[in-house]
Amino acid sequence: MNQAPAKIIALIEPAVTGLGYEFVGAELVGQGKASVLAVYIDSVNGILVGDCSKVSHQISGIMDVEDPISSQYRLEVSSPGLERPLFKLEHFERFKGSVVKLELRQSTLEGQRRFTGEILEAKGETVCIHVDEEEIEIPFSCIKKARLVVKF
Repeated sequence: MNQAPAKIIALIEPAVTGLGYEFVGAELVGQGKASVLAVYIDSVNGILVGDCSKVSHQISGIMDVEDPISSQYRLEVSSPGLERPLFKLEHFERFKGSVVKLELRQSTLEGQRRFTGEILEAKGETVCIHVDEEEIEIPFSCIKKARLVVKF
């Protein structure tokens, strides 16, 4: 998955859960001054701006002390939204029956890197999706990015 490095996750996940929120995941994208550390949080009651502010303040303090990112970056804390990113195998199981858009790390399946289909199941280390009348099994380790697709 396109997650932030494990050392950053290890620093921020306990802070998020300690405040009573679900840590959905984090991405570190871009390079240099354009780097963004995007942290996604959730709650059974939903996420409001005040929740994001509280978590952002906590994470900022930890990041300032630990300094795991050597270059400048911008911290963004938000709800995962409707087209939420899926970072863990459990996320695929939780959203079984939903439509997902996947990007693979490299063209491994029939020369394709991108797939959109319905999540059938997540078993072992594999995600099974239904694409164009076909059932496709994709190793979880091959998935670079995954987001739910909202149908209106």
